[in-house]
Amino acid sequence: MGAKVDDWPAWPEFTAETGEKSDDLIDYKRAIANRFGAEHIRNSWLEVCEQLKYITDDIASRGSAAIPEVQYDEFFTQSPEQRKKLMDIGCFAVRNVFDREQADAWFRDLKSYVEQNTGRYACWPQEAPYIFSLYYSPTQVAARTHPNQLKLSRELNSWWHDDSGASTPDPLSYADGFRIRPPGKSFLGLGPHIDAGSLCRWADAGYLGFYSAVFSGEPEKLDLFDLTIRQTADQAMFPGSAQSRVLRSFQGWTALSSAGPGEGSLLLYPNVKWVIAYVLLRPFFQAPLDGDMMDATRWTFEVESPWFPGTFKDDSQLLSPSSHPHLRMKECLVPIPRMNPGDTVWWHADMCHAVEAEHHGDHEACVAYIAATPSTKVNKNYMKQQAEGFLTGMAPLDFSRGVNEQALELYTGEASILSGEHGRQAMGLGLVAS
Repeated sequence: MGAKVDDWPAWPEFTAETGEKSDDLIDYKRAIANRFGAEHIRNSWLEVCEQLKYITDDIASRGSAAIPEVQYDEFFTQSPEQRKKLMDIGCFAVRNVFDREQADAWFRDLKSYVEQNTGRYACWPQEAPYIFSLYYSPTQVAARTHPNQLKLSRELNSWWHDDSGASTPDPLSYADGFRIRPPGKSFLGLGPHIDAGSLCRWADAGYLGFYSAVFSGEPEKLDLFDLTIRQTADQAMFPGSAQSRVLRSFQGWTALSSAGPGEGSLLLYPNVKWVIAYVLLRPFFQAPLDGDMMDATRWTFEVESPWFPGTFKDDSQLLSPSSHPHLRMKECLVPIPRMNPGDTVWWHADMCHAVEAEHHGDHEACVAYIAATPSTKVNKNYMKQQAEGFLTGMAPLDFSRGVNEQALELYTGEASILSGEHGRQAMGLGLVAS
């Protein structure tokens, strides 16, 4: 049996009493019920909960072993069946994307960048700062534009299909931060959540179109790789510091140090389709007052309560064991396998994930947040602004706490871009010139 979360952290539980209560929340529920019909929604609920019985049993028995691992050199020659397996699970580790010597050098350079600019940038959490609001260090720019990273990102983007032809899998280098987490510090700030918005999944027309199979009583037909509709969804419909304006086909961590389970690493729920379907349906059902809560047939369909469990407009979609019981989160949110310098891990934009509350290791755990980002109209519009900011020293639009890094020691700007013109295009510089 693989690794599991031995001691569930003191992450918040979500209840109707602590949830948002504005009238528009009821309106969103009613609109979906009127459009798709209560019977279809209930049929989906029963089917999804039935599927989760088998899925949760499997993940609980396997732990971290439920997360696939593939060598970089073998990733591009997988059979269609192997690729489908990775897509169905929605997360996986890709080993040896960069060699150890390169990853070690990047880590040393990143630490120097941090140390020589101490006091000139923001970082959080306040009680134990280790997530840095820095986006254009030489290490980050090089890691994002390295040929291996661009090749891998293009491959991941290509797993999505766009029947409109409006997008391409050409990778864009979305600028995000990094972390250097010291051992022995607790951190509860990134409990179970799903990024790319929260309430917008029920309120935005693009999102509703993307998820329509779930509400239509046919959850098995949900296609989580249909970019045709998903590229129109407004992830930032409700502004908030946690909302990304960019659709990332896969979110990712690039490891610059080693870190294993229990060492402040990542937790993933290794099933994307049935989990997101459950999250979408959960607000329409009320738990029984007594008896077997896991019996989905005993839950009551209702649309007159404003409660969307774990949903706060300005935050990511949050989850907890009590608010989403059929997910058996204490058993099924599992640590990723041990990561070594140069390894990466990837998860679908709709996947539930968290960061371990404790780091019991003996050294710093460092990762750069580098995602696979396709070339959609929305993404290119954002990247043009990001590139303009990069050239003038401004922080990316999604990260208001950033500083003018052109004024920092060891900043090298465009000189750190790898892969020639491909790297510059990924950084959005071609969009600025056009």
